[in-house]
Amino acid sequence: MEIRVLRYFLAVVREQNISRAAEALHITQPTLSRQIAELEEDIGRPLFVRGRRLVLTEAGMMLRRRAEEAVALIDKIETEFRHGDEVGGTIAVGSGVYAAGVEVIRALADFSLVYPNVQYEIYTNSADTLRDRLDAGLLDFAILQEPIDIAHYDYFRLPTREIWGILTRADSELAKKEKIRRKDLVGRKLISTGRQSVRKEVEQWIGDMSELDMFASHNLVDNSLPLVESGFADAITIEGAAAYCDPQRFAFRRFEPKLTSTVVLAWKRFQPSFGAAGLFLDFLREKYML
Repeated sequence: MEIRVLRYFLAVVREQNISRAAEALHITQPTLSRQIAELEEDIGRPLFVRGRRLVLTEAGMMLRRRAEEAVALIDKIETEFRHGDEVGGTIAVGSGVYAAGVEVIRALADFSLVYPNVQYEIYTNSADTLRDRLDAGLLDFAILQEPIDIAHYDYFRLPTREIWGILTRADSELAKKEKIRRKDLVGRKLISTGRQSVRKEVEQWIGDMSELDMFASHNLVDNSLPLVESGFADAITIEGAAAYCDPQRFAFRRFEPKLTSTVVLAWKRFQPSFGAAGLFLDFLREKYML
């Protein structure tokens, strides 16, 4: 299975039409049709449901995800070696929305002054997705909130701790309080993190859950903002994730007693030891005096 053919497949997925995909790829329609047919033969299953537009089968959806990963990895390898002895290529950093993560991302600006030919890919998602991309080689670094299984990675713990609290509408009753205690949450619809390991820590802080209405969960707090802004619900989250919310529309209030989490910068074991990613790791170690 060639990377070139996977690129053809992804073009057909994007265009949902063989003719348009062939035009975008600058090849003939019969050539593209033949390549897709041969790919389906190699896979042993149809990849598309043929109709007025092409729709992916279950096998097609599975291949799309793997093809996107493979193509992205090949593109990354090619970019890394394109610059010869000159430091270049792409550093890929994945993170949730954390105060500690912001510090690492800001460090990219300082690093770029020293190595102007390096480019950056900044990817935001949940910790589980970031680990998958780290394992697949699509990320050089992942900024992960603990607790999380990091036994298979090298890492260091970032000094900034994430502070938990409530994100609420700016004119709500909770916004009038300086700190939020458990009793303040009773009778309100709550949206909590979807990560079970993190959620357990929050629930341990809360204690008795029987009187609380855990209405929904989120993997990134941004998904909760419409419900919070409407006044329908409040989101349990960390202060770093709420830092860029409009203070005219939203308010963040810390829990009392204080609840905090730690964050790690992780990378695949034995990597990165060279190239731009290795230099950036050295840069961060110096920054944090590790």
